[in-house]
Amino acid sequence: MSRAPRSAVLSVLALAAALAVPTAGPPAPARAAVHHTGDEAAVLGEDHARAHARLRRAAQGTQGYPQSRRTASLASLEESQRRANTGFDAARFGRFTQFFPSPDFGVHVALLPTGKVLLFSFERVEADPTKETGPTNTVGRTNAGRAWLWDPAAGTGARAFRNVPPPVVLMPDGTYSPRPAPFFCAGHSYLPNGMVGVFGGNVGGKGGSGAKLSFVFDPWTEKWFRNRDMAVGRWYPSVVTGADGRQIIMSGQSERGTGTPTPVVERFPALGHRVPWRPYDIPAGVPAEPLRSVAPFRNDYPHLFSLRDGMVYGLGRDADQQWIFDPVKDVRSELPRRPADFRGYGSAVPLPAGFRGPDSVLVLGGDPRDPHTYRLSGGRWTTEEPRAFGRTQDGTLILPDGTLLTVNGALDTRDYGHGPFNPKADLKYRQIEVRDARGRWKLGPAQRLPRGYHSNALVLPDGRMMVTGDELQQIANDPDIKDGMDGSIELYEPAYLHRGARPALDRAPAGDLRYDTAFQVSSSTAKDVRRAVLLAPTTVTHSVNTSQRHLDLRLTGVQGDRIGLRTPPGAADAPPGYYMLFLLDAKGVPSTAKWVKLGTP
Repeated sequence: MSRAPRSAVLSVLALAAALAVPTAGPPAPARAAVHHTGDEAAVLGEDHARAHARLRRAAQGTQGYPQSRRTASLASLEESQRRANTGFDAARFGRFTQFFPSPDFGVHVALLPTGKVLLFSFERVEADPTKETGPTNTVGRTNAGRAWLWDPAAGTGARAFRNVPPPVVLMPDGTYSPRPAPFFCAGHSYLPNGMVGVFGGNVGGKGGSGAKLSFVFDPWTEKWFRNRDMAVGRWYPSVVTGADGRQIIMSGQSERGTGTPTPVVERFPALGHRVPWRPYDIPAGVPAEPLRSVAPFRNDYPHLFSLRDGMVYGLGRDADQQWIFDPVKDVRSELPRRPADFRGYGSAVPLPAGFRGPDSVLVLGGDPRDPHTYRLSGGRWTTEEPRAFGRTQDGTLILPDGTLLTVNGALDTRDYGHGPFNPKADLKYRQIEVRDARGRWKLGPAQRLPRGYHSNALVLPDGRMMVTGDELQQIANDPDIKDGMDGSIELYEPAYLHRGARPALDRAPAGDLRYDTAFQVSSSTAKDVRRAVLLAPTTVTHSVNTSQRHLDLRLTGVQGDRIGLRTPPGAADAPPGYYMLFLLDAKGVPSTAKWVKLGTP
């Protein structure tokens, strides 16, 4: 992490000591704290003043929710996890391993083609988890975003994280106070050159109102770049990358505030501007453009998928809002009504389909009363195998062996089974659930922390799964609320990592790979390899993961340590960009992945 000058550290510690002394009367209102921060900024500078403000908020949070309570809660969760997982065989169910602090809540996460993970969210405005911790209604400079990189290769300590703050912006909120861009609750997906496009955010007030912000994060320089504002503000939009590498942006609450979702569909970059293909093709000041067709979703964060037919499928939370969008002809068509009623924040996954791209989607979760899963295939809905119980706020990932794994979940947005804003959780919401190749589900071990609203997970290149998110639970179980590490990450090792030695993937092509083309990789264990698969990296928020994709590659022959493979047929099967390439043996044990890039300009 970046280090403050020694004088700044000493003064912050002194302030923390002063704030630890109880004061008479109620704490000062948040608005006064904002003004005080502004006064301090003139003397101390923005970063130093913000550090003071964070300490004040942390001190107030410990008055209503003391550190002793957080410490005891985390210890209790650790013990209950140990007891619950005693009977689970790691070779059948996998196991949770490390749990460690993070400097960010992880409301948004993205695996980058460098192997690092981008986490971003907001500066908290409250340290008491029984209250709203985020700046949804906040107007002014404390309505700010933040971002960090975690490097798994550097371990799990503070030095493994690097601050990558978003650009400072002026928001049209009446105060025009400069602050790191409040891009939390935005939408995002990948560009072909590995960059993450991030669209929207929160202007503040009105229950949260849509920002027109447009950024890319460049994993190669590890910097943010701002693009031209979108045509409309978006708070809770969805974004998907199409077969041409352009990003389609839909929905989100408008700049008029919550309750005013925008039907405008936009495309980035606009036609007439080239799609970024190379690492040095950095979009900066590039516009998006509105399409003719509209997407009048009544509720935010619809699930979007670009399937093998090249169409974008928009699966709304309301059962009657299921649509197909043709991004080339710019038209929208109706899909049949989904069998289930309204779904909240639950998962949707494009199901693996062998050597071709996905042609069906499994919708699951989002309703704690409904354990069933629903498949859309060939324009028809079918009811599939149920999970053990219903849950919302859950995330479902495709693993390298093609199985699905559900993690996280709750009874409702911030209700874990004991009422809203109550950090206590029923144990079942902490258990993973795995779907095998036959479509059958089984419960597995429990994670350390309950994670519901704003929870996330992704698969790392070494085959492990990273779990993070849910600021309420992270704050309620923070081992030190004053240390600036107010998030947490937990790692899970799937069962395939406990079934023997892993195949080796020693070398893969470094350049662009054309579609439907032969290529070779080298492996010192080539004779043991039975499958080669591509797994797209994940960028996810609010249970919405538009980037997942799993494809088998054709094996064309083995000669010594050389394995012949063939890329997917076309861009509709696998949109251009970076993928993790795994080799698997007969037991389904995967190698550590190598990154390959599909598509050419």
